[in-house]
Amino acid sequence: TNKLVTVRPLKTRYNGEVGDVVVGRIVEVQQRRWKIEMASRLNASLLLSSVNLPGGELRRKSAEDELLMRQYLSEGDLISAEVQSVFADGSLSLHTRSLKYGKLGQGTLVLVSPSLVKRCKTHFHNLPCGVHLILGNNGYIWIAPLLSEEGTKFVQSLELVPQVTREAVARVRNCVLALARHHVMLFDTSVVYAYDVSLEHKTNALLKPEIMKKVADLTKQKLLLET
Repeated sequence: TNKLVTVRPLKTRYNGEVGDVVVGRIVEVQQRRWKIEMASRLNASLLLSSVNLPGGELRRKSAEDELLMRQYLSEGDLISAEVQSVFADGSLSLHTRSLKYGKLGQGTLVLVSPSLVKRCKTHFHNLPCGVHLILGNNGYIWIAPLLSEEGTKFVQSLELVPQVTREAVARVRNCVLALARHHVMLFDTSVVYAYDVSLEHKTNALLKPEIMKKVADLTKQKLLLET
């Protein structure tokens, strides 16, 4: 039996590629850079020179900007970003220069295996149910109310989120958990299908193992019919 067999593990650490969309958490503020935890083997770096300042300014960063780094992004903050480069040791450098990237406000984070996130042209989605979804290539899924305005936000939004929107966010979260548990690839279509088939159940019922399996199985069937 001299055959080569390759196995793709269901659970892996994230190995980044240039251009990947990622979601991560600030764990340390260093000199002219932030360190970000994002399920990779090593923490990623986000240079001060690689971010848009409030107002979307693109200019040379000053010593004053360096002193204000913690006001822009501090430990515990969640961000969306793009992988700019991969170093020889596997560590990643990120950037948030596009206005679609930056600090994340109100929402909920779901962690899944990076192998379950399908690589698509776009990883930012506004779902029909009024929910904004970021499918990070690193397995960090951000689910939030639809943004009322675009742009990098350095100020935490404390706007009251209507109950119907909170309910939709919670339902999408539970659908993502159901799909991930049953190894269904995550992309905008699979999440929308799961949301639609879940509507016959209450949101909290979607956490029951038998309901999770039912939602995942029905989603698989709809995806198969599409192909």
